[in-house]
Amino acid sequence: MNSKSIILAIATFALCASTLVAQTTSTTTTTGPNGQTATRTATRGNGQTNVTATGPDGNTASRSTTHYAGGNSTTVTGPNGQSANRTVTGRGTGNVTATTTGPNGNTATRNTTRGGGAKSTTVTGPSGQSANRTVTGRGTGTATVSRTGPQGSATRTR
Repeated sequence: MNSKSIILAIATFALCASTLVAQTTSTTTTTGPNGQTATRTATRGNGQTNVTATGPDGNTASRSTTHYAGGNSTTVTGPNGQSANRTVTGRGTGNVTATTTGPNGNTATRNTTRGGGAKSTTVTGPSGQSANRTVTGRGTGTATVSRTGPQGSATRTR
């Protein structure tokens, strides 16, 4: 195989590969009984999803999500320009954390750990208070569910 053939093969592969990650855009327009319309446009590709919705009054809200190995990050922006963000990490590892930050800067987290017949989820609110739910003994015929929160705890076996 000579060098021109190799270059042509590489160029052809690069051209084909670039079409595999091309973006696609879809727009949907809905007309209500009074003739007013609302529009939703979604663009997907290259690990990114962007959605914009415009109502009949012209107000617009948007959602932008970046996807990556093990998680994603999403920002939602309302018609007033305020936004909230949610980031998820650790998918596929048995230890997943979701962190949400609202427009006022307050943050809440949820951490879920799975493995060995058990699952534990802890939620921590913006005030720092947390609650936990743990299930042990899955698959054994005798599962135990324990809940602990700011106002106490309870355990149940099923």
